[in-house]
Amino acid sequence: MKKARFRFYEELNEFLPSSKRKVIFNYQFMGNPSVKDVIEAIGVPHVEVDLILVNGTPVDFVYKIKDDDLVSVYPVFESLNISNVSPLRPKPLREIRFILDVHLGKLAKNLRLCGFDTKYETNLNDDEIIDISLKEKRIILTRDKGMLKNKRVTHGYWLRSQHPPVQIKEVIRRFDLKKMINPFSRCLECNSILESIRKADIVGRLQYKTRKYYNEFRRCPQCERLYWEGSHFSKMKILIDNIINDNNDNRDIEENNL
Repeated sequence: MKKARFRFYEELNEFLPSSKRKVIFNYQFMGNPSVKDVIEAIGVPHVEVDLILVNGTPVDFVYKIKDDDLVSVYPVFESLNISNVSPLRPKPLREIRFILDVHLGKLAKNLRLCGFDTKYETNLNDDEIIDISLKEKRIILTRDKGMLKNKRVTHGYWLRSQHPPVQIKEVIRRFDLKKMINPFSRCLECNSILESIRKADIVGRLQYKTRKYYNEFRRCPQCERLYWEGSHFSKMKILIDNIINDNNDNRDIEENNL
């Protein structure tokens, strides 16, 4: 029986039992397992990892663990390009696009509300989500750790919170997106970019009070849905302002993580 020492950093500790968090611990093994297989056997999806140091030297996922190795494992640095030191992936996805699993409908709308390209369909299975992620270079957001352990996944994130108002803040923080927020620019239903449209061109579609009190409109070119600053606008504006002005670090994520 061989033995290696492991240390996981920052949010990767959330996948570990309390006895192994933020400390060096021993891992016993037989044969010649890859560092990727061992990391996932310990409980951490490989897609959450961006840098592995073995005895102080960067290695890739296929590195074979040796007796008495000291393995340091670091989380994804989406807001920082560390490709010059990490061989795990070529670079972060700086043109941010998301694809969400079927349980994250409210988060999908909130991300679209903030202007982020967010694909969400209720009929997609895990393999289809991964296929789309690879083809369209989208980051997978999910509460399913098992999906992120699929060896084909290159970019993904496991949401710690189950609560949509906290999840949107979590994603904005995790990927450093505050400066990229472009509210009310996408259709909440189909994700298309909205276009301005003259009131005269759609007046026949408007109800009496909408015609009377509102003059500026936008239309989705895909599903034809109309948008204006109606009764729900102020609530959505409060949500966006709350996200932009959020300075609570990860406390609310941790407090609501079940």
